[in-house]
Order: sequence, then structure tokens, then C-alpha cells
Amino acid sequence: MKYPKEYLEEIKSRLKVSSVVSKFVAIKKRGKEFVGLSPFKNEKTPSFTINDEKGFYHCFSTGEHGNIFDFLMKTQNLKFGEAVRTLANQAGLQPYRFTKQDEQREKEWNVYIEIYSTYIERNKENITSSTPTNKKVLEYLKKRNLNKESIEEFNLGYVPFDTKTFLELSSRFEEKSLKDSGLFYLDERRNEYVDRFRGRLIFPIYSLTGKPIAIGGRIIEDNKKIAKYINSSETNFFKKGNNLYNLNKARRISNKYDEVYLVEGYMDVIKLYDNQIFNCVANLGTALTNKQIVLLGQFFSEIIICFDGDDSGYKAALRAAENSFKFLQPEKQISFLFLPNGEDPDSFVESKGKEHFLKYSTENKIQIHKFIFNHYLSNSKKTPTDLAMIEKKMFTLANSIIDTVVKKYVLGFFLDQLSNFLPSKTNLTQNNFKFKKARSLEITKNIYRETQKFSSIEIKELSLLYIILNNLDFFFHRLDLLEDLLFFSKENKILFQLVERSLKDGNYNDMNIDKNFLDNINKFATVKHIVKKNDDNHSKLSEIFEDIKKDLKTYSLELRIQELESKFAQDFNQNTFDEIRRLKKEQNIN
Repeated sequence: MKYPKEYLEEIKSRLKVSSVVSKFVAIKKRGKEFVGLSPFKNEKTPSFTINDEKGFYHCFSTGEHGNIFDFLMKTQNLKFGEAVRTLANQAGLQPYRFTKQDEQREKEWNVYIEIYSTYIERNKENITSSTPTNKKVLEYLKKRNLNKESIEEFNLGYVPFDTKTFLELSSRFEEKSLKDSGLFYLDERRNEYVDRFRGRLIFPIYSLTGKPIAIGGRIIEDNKKIAKYINSSETNFFKKGNNLYNLNKARRISNKYDEVYLVEGYMDVIKLYDNQIFNCVANLGTALTNKQIVLLGQFFSEIIICFDGDDSGYKAALRAAENSFKFLQPEKQISFLFLPNGEDPDSFVESKGKEHFLKYSTENKIQIHKFIFNHYLSNSKKTPTDLAMIEKKMFTLANSIIDTVVKKYVLGFFLDQLSNFLPSKTNLTQNNFKFKKARSLEITKNIYRETQKFSSIEIKELSLLYIILNNLDFFFHRLDLLEDLLFFSKENKILFQLVERSLKDGNYNDMNIDKNFLDNINKFATVKHIVKKNDDNHSKLSEIFEDIKKDLKTYSLELRIQELESKFAQDFNQNTFDEIRRLKKEQNIN
């Protein structure tokens, strides 16, 4: 049994050859291609090249050549079906199982594409010559400065009000297929099918493989009673949130560009394209979705979201930022570009030109984490309550990031920005500790170098240290609170032991603690605002302290349970099982 050609093309269209090969071969970009050492023989000089634009690899030393399926088959010793299933999973596609349902879907898909292809070609003809029917659309195209090349490049068309498309297509296609296409709807009052796009300029929407799957339509006359833009209704083969306008063209040149411009409208894309800015796509009238972000990330390193320079554009950008925040990844960036008020990409590039647009983009784009923080800060009065709310919001957003490394860096940025608003009297560096300037303590010599990387548990540890160091006199009289206190970070544990020993000896005012360590405790401790608010309420401080202490104990139990569960999976020992049950009971009590 053969896989459908369209299914294989969909896999290839979603995966760059370089992204597949890089999982097995160390490669570097050189011009438009990637190079690396051959996986087919031992060599010291790279002879293995990858061309994403053409979709193949080539080894000059052995003559091996092929696509992503060939690569897995030859390097991983997989059969063709195994390679297809592996890559389909990597591309986010459902496996093709050769069932009757799969075969039926494939037949329906072919009919669906034929309907759309016929519909598009038929309505393209309505723009090619001046007739009373299309006079208004030709005037509109001239007004928008759309030339013949643009119209042909994007296969624009026009659907007149007196269209008889449904009747003509019904001689070739079944009624159910035409209805399921989303191009027509049944007017129950008149008991006839109506063209959804009558009276509109139409923008065909294509799949990654270049097949027509939907239509966008715009009215050409001012009429506030109807929507300016509409899209095909969602079907089995088209979901607005899973697709992007012009991505079929943009993905083919992704090896030439690191970034892609994400704009709001079809006309924005066409005008950018007219001005030789080809790396641009548009969402389809919905808020930016997770799938769209992931899809763009497969082809480009940076997504520059460029919405209209008005209030609605700004609000749409903020929604896009918060929806896409959790998908931040190393070597991937999401930025925002806000145009001057009243401008959109269409008007801005039309009046200013390509070079000015690109220069403006370079100078004014802002990274997603900075945009979000600046938004919430600028919309607050910077009171303690407002700052506390911002801190809570920033922690929620940072903790939503799936990639743990990026999460740490973003959290560090937020905390660093918020620390600028802390009163000096709450800063640990202002306390009467004695610092050794000549030489850092051994325990902190190599801790803070480029940027801080803290797990959620390490942040809890820093919070405990913050509470203790800001209330030394209190803990000197309440040493019992320090009993059975758990630390998982070696450096934090050593510092705690130093502080505990100094408290027990009564010489806690003479501790030698590295200044950088204190600065970072102050910066990253999440309880500082609560501690400040309850500065004189020792009962409340004790409660906060005990809560964090309990969290660390719970974490310790979780680690031990995981360790024992892994052990039990190997030996099925009854004693191990009993210990797991005991710890889980303790965990619930705790």
C-alpha cells in the first residue's frame, strides 16, 4: 500500500531538511546551505551539504543524495513506513493507517481541492476585463494601487452579486461536497444555495503544500451593515487557527531569512510582497493561536508581530503576546513592531518604501518579555499594591513557559526590573553586614557569572534566606524554626549553615557574606513585598516561613518517592513498596 502523495508532501512541507538532519549530524550554516561531516563515512573535512529551499541533502564524498525520508532510512536503518511514521509525528500529523476512513478522507480531500481550484479560476476571470459586472472592483483595485502582477501572484478574484457558481458546479460535484466546502450556505427561506462571497474581492488561502483550502473575502463598497472581511467557514480540511495566509510562499524562502513578519490582513501581505518584503504572513481574522506560533517556529528564528498602529492593533498584539508567551524557546524569538498611530503595514510600506520599513523595524521592534512588562508597568500607578499585582502576573506568565531554561532567564528579567522599585531600606546590601572586598567566600566564588538560573525550589530557598537575613534578631530567639530545614542547592545550603552557626554563636552581626550573593537574594526572593508589609508582625513572618519550609519538605518527599518508584519498577520489592506507601501518606499529611 502506498502513502498518498499529498500526505508525504505535507510532512516534507512542515519539516526542514536541516531540522531533521541536525538531530543526528552537527551542522553549520554557510550561505544558503548547511554543511557538516558526512554521516556516511569518517572524514575530517565537511563534504555533507543541506539545501532547505530545494529540500535535499547531498554528500560529495559518497554521492549519497535524498530527502528527509531517505536520510532516516539510510542513517537510522529504518524502513520507508517507519521513516514516514517517525517524521509524521515530528511534524505534528496524525499517522496514516490505511483504514477505510483514511481512504474516504483522501477521496473527499481530492474533491475539496478540485472544488476550490475551480472556484478560484472561475472568479479570477471576473477581473481580467472591464465589464459592467466588475467595474466597481476594478476601480477598487486601482484605488488600492494593486497591479496586474500582484493580482496574478496571489490569484485574486471577484465574485459578482449575480453569481451562478453553485448551479454551474452542481453539474460536476455532489450537493453535499459543495455544502461541505464552506463556499456556499443554504438560504432556507428561498430554499437555494447562496455564494458566501458574492460582491467581494476574494483572496485564496493555500495549504503549506500550495493547495487551495479556503477563501478570504473583502467588500469593495462601504457598507457598515455587513462585515468588511469574512473567511470560508471551517471545514474538515480548514481550521483558521491552524493556518496562515501566504505561509506556503514564505516557508520556501525561510532559508534566506531568520525572521518573518506576522501582520493582520491580506492587503498588508500583498503590499509588503510588492515592496520585495517576501517573508510575511497574516493570521486569518482570529487571535493568534498556539498552533500558528509553533508552525512559524518550524521555519523562522524570529516572529515579528506587526499589527496596526491603533488601539485595536495594540490590544490584538497584547493578546498575541500572552497567548504565545509559553512557547518561547532557546534560539527562537518573538518581537513586536508598533507602527506610527494610524498606520498599518499596507499604508506604511506603500508611503515609505522597503528600506525605511526595514530600518524602522530594526530600530523599534521590542522583544515579547519587555513588551509585556512595559505594558503592565505603564498601566499602573506604581504603588506597592500595583507592583505586587505586576509581580504576581509576571510570575504567572514566566511559569507558563514550557522550556525551563528560557523560563529562568525571563523570570530573572522580571525580577531584575521589579527590584528597581524596592525602597532602599529593604535592600539587604544596606544592612550592617561586614563584606570581604578582597576575596569572595569560597562557597559563592563561581555562582553568579553571566545570568542567574534558578529553579522554583531554589527561589523558595532564596526566600527563606531573605526572611532570615532580614530578621536576624527574631531568629536568634527562635532557633527552633530553623530545625529540620531542607536545602537542595549546595551553595544555599552552605550559606544557611553559616547563618545558623552564627546565630547559635550569637555573632550574627559579624558574618562575612559575599555582597553579590546578598544582592541576588534580594533580587530573586519572591516574598520580599510580603515580608516588607509584615515587617513588625513576627507571627505572620513565622507563618510564611513555615509555609515555605513545608513546600521544601514536600519537594523532598516527591524526590524520594520518585527514586523509590524507579527502584520498585526494577525489583518489585515489598519493602520498597511499603516505603512508598508510607512516604505518600506522609506527603498527604504534610
